[in-house]
Amino acid sequence: MRLDELGDWRRTHYACEIRSKLHGTDVTVLGWVYKIRDLGKIRFVVLQDRTGRCQVAVSKDKAEGDVVSKAERLQHQFVIGVKGKVRKSVSRFGADVVPREIRIFNVAKHPLPLDITEAIPAEIDKRLDARIIDLRRDSTQAIFTIRNVVVNAVREFLTQQKYVEVQTPKIIASAAEGGATLFTIDYFGRKAFLAQSPQLYKEELVSNFEKVFEIGPVFRAEKSHTSHHMSEYTSMDVEEAFVNAGDVMGLLEDIVIHALGAVKRQCKHELELLGQKALVAKKPFEVLTYDGVLAELKKAGVAVKWGEDIPTPALRKLGEIHKGFYFIVDWPTASKPFYIQPKAGKTTICEAFDLMCGHVEIASGGTRVHDKDLLNRRIEEQRLDPKSFEFHLKAFDYGIPPHAGFGIGLERFLMCITGKKNIRELILFPRDVERLVP
Repeated sequence: MRLDELGDWRRTHYACEIRSKLHGTDVTVLGWVYKIRDLGKIRFVVLQDRTGRCQVAVSKDKAEGDVVSKAERLQHQFVIGVKGKVRKSVSRFGADVVPREIRIFNVAKHPLPLDITEAIPAEIDKRLDARIIDLRRDSTQAIFTIRNVVVNAVREFLTQQKYVEVQTPKIIASAAEGGATLFTIDYFGRKAFLAQSPQLYKEELVSNFEKVFEIGPVFRAEKSHTSHHMSEYTSMDVEEAFVNAGDVMGLLEDIVIHALGAVKRQCKHELELLGQKALVAKKPFEVLTYDGVLAELKKAGVAVKWGEDIPTPALRKLGEIHKGFYFIVDWPTASKPFYIQPKAGKTTICEAFDLMCGHVEIASGGTRVHDKDLLNRRIEEQRLDPKSFEFHLKAFDYGIPPHAGFGIGLERFLMCITGKKNIRELILFPRDVERLVP
């Protein structure tokens, strides 16, 4: 098929704007063919763009030029442009575009791998194999509209609170939390790694900017085949000087409430598409201790050995008891990274916290070690190589203030908001143990 040139055609209106109030207006709409209905003498073409859909009505008796022949060549997901006049109608859109000219800018290969209308459901792997088509489906677009609102809300809130947004290296010389979950790369003949976290850099940066945040990718080489682990995901990290874990827990509450409020205000349509009610939260969030959690789990018939991380099955049971947002504090020191501050007078537990939503951990943080001698001891206790952290330890010779911070897993937060059970649905092009494309 011979394709048309865009030429001087430019959009005058988005699809969502083509409504009865524009009756009699000349418009140019650009997008993709979503659906076609042929009723004999009239052919209806539903055009979709980033804002929604409108209907194009081609009368086979009245249309001029090659409009009819062009309309009859159209198939689902062809990329088209339509110039015409808006006419009131009894359709669900309230108006149609009556075309004077149709241009076909590109075609789509048929049969399509997915039903774009979602009338026929598809498994997640099939959808991910055809992700570009999948991203045009209403429910998928709703997810990423919500994602965009959450990211913007977090950035807006922190910027208003005078935090400085930073961008730390993603190619690093040493690990933030040890080498077991690192992706190794060849860096011009030297061994380097993809960053597990901006942790060490953001700690150093509080000695310059005091309040910093970063929203960016992190990489974990965990061979996990669960519904909530990924090899690459987005972390929203915050670090602040002259505060402790309690202070940043309060900040984290404020961020969560602000982001949820933005979603409730701006994403009513998207939440309806996903069959979700707006998630709400109020301060203060419930605070549980690690010991208290183990006691609750024991009473529920789930045993967790003291000092161990809480496994997923146990967290699922805990989520049945605690439905909303809650913190778990007073973790065993040995179970947390070396940079977490042990509690004064009881060093077997530390000033760390996890923020949970039901059974899903969405954030973790705590007070950081700012004393170099203690930091060295913590590195040795965790059997890490001090030489790997020389660059970081050197920064402590120049005056690192007391500080605390946290990291939010964006996609896990979105799981709570959207109700999705598989984290891969919340990432444009997910990377897990099995998937490297698309």
